[in-house]
Amino acid sequence: MFRSVESLKGCTVAASDGEIGSVEELYFDDEAWGIRYLVVKTGNWIDGRRVLISPYSVIRMDPGGLSVYADLTRQQVSDSPPVDTHQPVSRQHEAEYHRYYGYPAYWGGVDVWGMSSYPAFSRAALSAVSPETLAQLALYGDKLPGDGHLRSTDAVDGYHVAAADGDVGHVSGFIFDDEAWTIRYLTVDTQNWWPSGKEVLLATEWIFLIDWYQSSVSTQLTRDAIKDSPAYDSRIPLERDFETQLYAFYGKAGYWSEERASLRLKEPGGAAFAAP
Repeated sequence: MFRSVESLKGCTVAASDGEIGSVEELYFDDEAWGIRYLVVKTGNWIDGRRVLISPYSVIRMDPGGLSVYADLTRQQVSDSPPVDTHQPVSRQHEAEYHRYYGYPAYWGGVDVWGMSSYPAFSRAALSAVSPETLAQLALYGDKLPGDGHLRSTDAVDGYHVAAADGDVGHVSGFIFDDEAWTIRYLTVDTQNWWPSGKEVLLATEWIFLIDWYQSSVSTQLTRDAIKDSPAYDSRIPLERDFETQLYAFYGKAGYWSEERASLRLKEPGGAAFAAP
């Protein structure tokens, strides 16, 4: 099912023994567009500090999206490694976080979640290979902070969208798959470039550069192509029929197609990034 990132903001996050807090923003991986963490503002029980909740721990969400349920206890969250959400989250901190919760590393694999397209894993299977997993995580123990690829959706919201032949609008939102926890589309508002413009979807795989200095997202699609692409109505749930129409308009194979599945291992890992 597709959801907007905006719909998650303010949602209650519940542990097995009570509420943890509410979703404030999301951190995504700027290489694979996987949503790696919910940034949750806790209540007074741990002084209102912000904690990271991984999709690895999410067991379900309400149909209305008002609550997120995590397979954690409040004590686990309270004792989790501290994080300064005002600074970039480093791979070093991620390694510490994953060691604490016993999660597999998502980085270094061939898919969005390491060896899988989904943030699901078997603790029994993981324990059987824990020495190798711990060795992999240990590789990042000596790295300097700031070497990760995590960015806040709040930071990218509003970025200018640059087509092959000029600006075409700005990022107005994010659409993610709530099973794969992957951002599939940016919503782009074209009205600041085209007065009678509309909101359109831009697949994240069509983005080749995010420039943090210029606050811009770049695609090799042209302005005319984006202008003529199917209009997106956020009031209507996004379905595969619309995705098929969108990909067909641009003459591209959908990420769900058999053709793409056979080429998955040969595709590049993601966009390039001009990081600060």
